[in-house]
Amino acid sequence: MNSSDYTYIWQASDWPNWTYDLAALAGPLAGVSRAQGLLLGRLADVGMALRDQASLAALTEDVLKTSEIEGERLDVASVRSSIARRLGVDIGALAPVDRHVEGVVEMVLDATAHCEAALTLDRLFSWHAALFPTGYSGLAPIRVGAFRDDKSGPMQVVSGPIGRQRVHFEAPPAKRLKGEVARFMKWVNAGGPDHPILKAGLAHLWFVTLHPFDDGNGRIARAIGDLLLARADGSPQRFYSLSAQIQRERRDYYSILERSQKGALDVTPWLAWFLENLVTAVNTAQHTLDAVLSKTRFWQRWATTPLNERQVKLINRLLDGFDGKLTSSKWAAIARCSPDTALRDINELLTYGVLRKSAAGGRSTSYELNEAAMGLDRA
Repeated sequence: MNSSDYTYIWQASDWPNWTYDLAALAGPLAGVSRAQGLLLGRLADVGMALRDQASLAALTEDVLKTSEIEGERLDVASVRSSIARRLGVDIGALAPVDRHVEGVVEMVLDATAHCEAALTLDRLFSWHAALFPTGYSGLAPIRVGAFRDDKSGPMQVVSGPIGRQRVHFEAPPAKRLKGEVARFMKWVNAGGPDHPILKAGLAHLWFVTLHPFDDGNGRIARAIGDLLLARADGSPQRFYSLSAQIQRERRDYYSILERSQKGALDVTPWLAWFLENLVTAVNTAQHTLDAVLSKTRFWQRWATTPLNERQVKLINRLLDGFDGKLTSSKWAAIARCSPDTALRDINELLTYGVLRKSAAGGRSTSYELNEAAMGLDRA
């Protein structure tokens, strides 16, 4: 059956016999391997504590961004605290965590920390239940820990206002899901001729095409991809986030998915896109590692300076990348203290040389970390 004879790839007579041009992907695959080697080589030269911090940063970003792709914004401090607690990484005071954050963290960590464990139906259902602890997606009740039933019609991915909606994709009928998912899991758990990194890309596309749940399919597809990438890396410890890169390229992500789900079973373009973004994700992790090392050096340098809890909290916010300008009023709001106390905290840090007044103009004085305090004195 030619691709012109059907609308979606799952309708093809030879579904799901994926094909791709390995020769065309050899260069991008080599690029990924090279980037991974450079990153892992750097990580081999640092201590366990720093590797744990780098992994914490990568996992935090992964949890935040896999949710952001679906339009959900989670609290950064809650996500970081939840992961740190599970990994046993000391980050000082832990922020409160709600059930929804815990659920996404549980899924991501189970996928990567237990990457060698078989992907089973119970595991998939437990991930889905963790994502929707209340049984609702927003205000809509959904089937949790179970396949969709299509009682309200076929599962479609749509956009646009009601009445003028555009259908981007329609998933296989619910009656086919038991057999389709069983075949998919058997392929995931088995060996085979596919390169392990390409297998991660194929699994991502395959699962999101099945779309077996009422909601959460994208997040679970990315978790399965991460599971297979962890197997390919030979390590459950994660140091880069593909979900963060996908979020940066979100428009292209949905576009290539739609084209791939409507075309032929030759998925070379999808895999090329996957590899291009994977190598960018690994290279970006080098900057994350730089930030972790910089933060560690900072606290080693200032370890004997008497700082209060508020000052430590705000300095960490600056080290992690503060959004916007830090003013005394923002300090007071974040530290939950009076404006006078905030100003005293800031003036102390100015005296120590930890902070300096920002050169940028504006109606309010703003502050930033002093480069000298970071060991980054300008020549």
